Amino acid sequence: MAVDTPAKIAILGAGPIGLEAALYARYLGYEVDLYERGAVLEQWRRWAHAPLVTPWSRNVTPLGVAALRAQDDAWRPEPDDALLTAGEFAARYLQPLAGCDLLADCLLERTTVVGVGREEILRDDLVGDDRRIDVPFRILVRDAEGRERIERADVVVDCTGTLATPNPAGNGGLPAVGEAACAPRIEYGLPAVLGRDREAYADRTTLVVGNAHGAALTVAGLAQLCAVAPQTQVVWVTRGDDDGAGPMPIVENDPLSARAALYVRVNDLARLTSGPITHRPATSVEAIDFDAEEGRFRVELAGRYAGYHTFDRIVAQAGHRADARLYAELNIALAPTTEPVPLVQTEPDFYVLGAKSFDRRAGFVLAEGHDQIRRLFAVIGDRENLNLYATVR
Repeated sequence: MAVDTPAKIAILGAGPIGLEAALYARYLGYEVDLYERGAVLEQWRRWAHAPLVTPWSRNVTPLGVAALRAQDDAWRPEPDDALLTAGEFAARYLQPLAGCDLLADCLLERTTVVGVGREEILRDDLVGDDRRIDVPFRILVRDAEGRERIERADVVVDCTGTLATPNPAGNGGLPAVGEAACAPRIEYGLPAVLGRDREAYADRTTLVVGNAHGAALTVAGLAQLCAVAPQTQVVWVTRGDDDGAGPMPIVENDPLSARAALYVRVNDLARLTSGPITHRPATSVEAIDFDAEEGRFRVELAGRYAGYHTFDRIVAQAGHRADARLYAELNIALAPTTEPVPLVQTEPDFYVLGAKSFDRRAGFVLAEGHDQIRRLFAVIGDRENLNLYATVR
């Protein structure tokens, strides 16, 4: 829907896409509230050691580069083809962007958005009625001290992503029996097996569950760890039957050569009949129990390699899912889509961008989020050809 300035846009989540969306809005003259429930880039930094598979040129925007050059004469971009770690990219680009003049005064860190609704109406009121468009959004937020307040906005953009909502390790998208009780001991993120977490995995037996990108990174790291800690063992469980091709999907003529090389490497490791990596396809996790005395997990596997096994560590990398609980009173439909770069918008003036708009689809990259931002503001500005990325240098 067309929304003229002055108007307030509330952006939920100050990750890479939230920062870029806020910057685009500020360039156009909108008032912006950028909410982040923790410290800025907190979730992103948990993957700081992860090598990015997209080069610098696909991770930055002309607006971001222009803002950083204007902020600091000494700032220089990396070479277009530079491949950085997530932490390096945050330090060189995302963190300075969050602190630039256009964003610093609208960024509200450690402010949790508890829920989003509309003034005086519920989900089922005025459905399909143009009058719904004129009702402002009502946003309940909570600060770091636990104080709550109501904020209002004309447009809401959800960029909260999916890193905080990993899929469980169990079969059928459900937690395994006992998984909830063991969850604090299970690693759902990306362990730095060659860095800060080395001692937790060296010469230990680890169960890796799933074939998300993080699983490939974890298995590759553990394989390297085996060279210096030869007692390290890995059992890699994936639910699909790969017919011997390997657990990671290979994209034909993959434009991201770093991703292609990683997947080929771990698929080769999975096919080895001897070595530190034991792949178990067509297999799922049925139950998990933790023996506090032994300090080990007892896991029941189901499927082709059914049975009971013990492990020192579990890394669950079955992907992530979108969480729509923030807006139960809005008409938001988060569902898989065949659109290459989905721009979810089923409630007037409410948009979902970034990985969350892909729901459970894998493969989201920042450049796709930037394209979503361009399309979003062409809609909001009611100018089909509006594209600041093509005009700002």
